[in-house]
Amino acid sequence: MSPEKSNKALAGVHGMQLVSHSPVSFQEMSKLDDLTCGASNTGTDHQRRLIVQKVWHERPACLRPIRCTHTGDQNIAETVANVLTSLPFIAIGLQAPRKNVNCKIYANSLVGVGLASSLYHASRGRLRKYLRWADYTMIATATVCLSRALRNENPKLLMTASALFLPIQPLMVSAVHTGIMEVAFAKRAFEDPDLRMAHNVHKMSSLLGGAFFVADDLLPQTPFLHAAWHLAAAVGVTTCNKLLD
Repeated sequence: MSPEKSNKALAGVHGMQLVSHSPVSFQEMSKLDDLTCGASNTGTDHQRRLIVQKVWHERPACLRPIRCTHTGDQNIAETVANVLTSLPFIAIGLQAPRKNVNCKIYANSLVGVGLASSLYHASRGRLRKYLRWADYTMIATATVCLSRALRNENPKLLMTASALFLPIQPLMVSAVHTGIMEVAFAKRAFEDPDLRMAHNVHKMSSLLGGAFFVADDLLPQTPFLHAAWHLAAAVGVTTCNKLLD
């Protein structure tokens, strides 16, 4: 039976409709399916990006970077004072005990604090906010190094968390490790009478430095408050070195 007769015979069957085979139609349908799948994948990727962006924008404050809002160095005299009062940290770092690796790292970090602070206060323009971040981060690094030098067996979880939060929350890291140092200093001073004088000086300089730090934040237009904080902090750091002798 020829194909034409076969088609005519089947055409009369109820419910059956014959469609001629067309390669062009098949290719068009395939392309349409590919476009539909591509659009679906694109929409899914877009939704994923929106979810990631939403999670990132709604992250807690502890995961947000610091905002450097210090407005000091308003004139050349204040800049010179801030740079000069940053230099003692370099001298303290050079004279700090270096009896082991941890002490050497801490001493070098103090030198870094002095350099970062000097560069920040001498800077201007867009670079200033990045150097302010470096200043905060270097201070936090020094507190971590001091904590490590005082206690060789710091909890691994604490050190890991400190390393993770150091770039984004240096002030929080500084506060935690400064607290650890204060507790260690108080215990050592209680046990060793020779450290009590240094501890008393440390307490006074810490209180004075804290007052200057808060005043500098509340009264940003008042000159030389930041330089005074530098000096009080330098005295406090010098007394801390007694713990490493």
